[in-house]
Amino acid sequence: MTTTSLDLTGLKCPLPALKTRKALKALKPGDMLEVCCTDPLSVIDIPNLIRETGDKVEIRERAESRIVFLIEKAGGPGGGKV
Repeated sequence: MTTTSLDLTGLKCPLPALKTRKALKALKPGDMLEVCCTDPLSVIDIPNLIRETGDKVEIRERAESRIVFLIEKAGGPGGGKV
């Protein structure tokens, strides 16, 4: 299991969700992706994306200027939604 960090500070919607989706495709089941965002809409967009992919997400940090998500790549065929 590896953890990859993705710094998306300064990017605005929809780029954080699009770049997170792309980064998730490169991960193996059980791998973790730590995503740091400054776009306030990412608290809506990234959990919605993860609901679609079938992976797991938690918000590790939520401050006025920064949001950090920890996403675990799901196992199974296709690593998420089949």
